[in-house]
Amino acid sequence: MSDLVVRRATPADYASAGAVTVAAYDPFTGDAADDDYVARLADAASRDAEAELWVATTDEGTLLGCVTICPPGSRWREIARDDEGEFRMLAVAPDAQGRGVGRALVGLVLDRFRDDGASAVALSSLREMTAAHRLYERLGFTRLPERDWKPRPEVDLIAFRKEL
Repeated sequence: MSDLVVRRATPADYASAGAVTVAAYDPFTGDAADDDYVARLADAASRDAEAELWVATTDEGTLLGCVTICPPGSRWREIARDDEGEFRMLAVAPDAQGRGVGRALVGLVLDRFRDDGASAVALSSLREMTAAHRLYERLGFTRLPERDWKPRPEVDLIAFRKEL
């Protein structure tokens, strides 16, 4: 694999970032025709406008993954407290999973919020996303069951937090 480049997304990345996010979440979203969340996953432009979209690419420019950083004041924040950072929609292309892309993107998030003076980083994840949970735990996140929640009756989100 080429060297990994992690950078802020540009409008030229939006279609690929949306497609990678939809593909990464496909095992968990059910019938896309009936799932409004799939449209939110695909809408990378809105994520970048209302939060910050970051991408991981090869040095040739192939987009391998992306993450949405939710700074204070962003409408994309769900569970972070005022002194915490939050990220959402960590996605790695299915054919790039297991190659360090997710680790690099989470590393960027941690560095960013550490530099901003946050005390910790929090996130929510579908209970079924066990591969992501293993990554979070390897990176020092711990479960935060008191912040688990359900945005819809059929969606069970579990919370994680890492002290910075």
